[in-house]
Amino acid sequence: MTERFFLYDDTVSSSIRFVSFLGEHQRYDLSIIHTDRYFGKAIVLDIQSNRFAIIGPDDLNEEGYLEYAFQLSPAEAAELTSFLLEIV
Repeated sequence: MTERFFLYDDTVSSSIRFVSFLGEHQRYDLSIIHTDRYFGKAIVLDIQSNRFAIIGPDDLNEEGYLEYAFQLSPAEAAELTSFLLEIV
């Protein structure tokens, strides 16, 4: 067996928020992870769909980003954007 070649292997402190809420179109079960990585952006995990994205305020303003990342309809993405703007 060959030796592993690590690009990096760091341990960092993080803040994780678990939140579940009902929108008008669906239920959202999310884990939001904040670390000092990813240029201040948060890792947002959608537990129900097993999808995640690294999201910052600039991503929330990008049209179609959440629809693509989480496979949401425009109405569902608008609900999620409204919530994420408060915390990202």
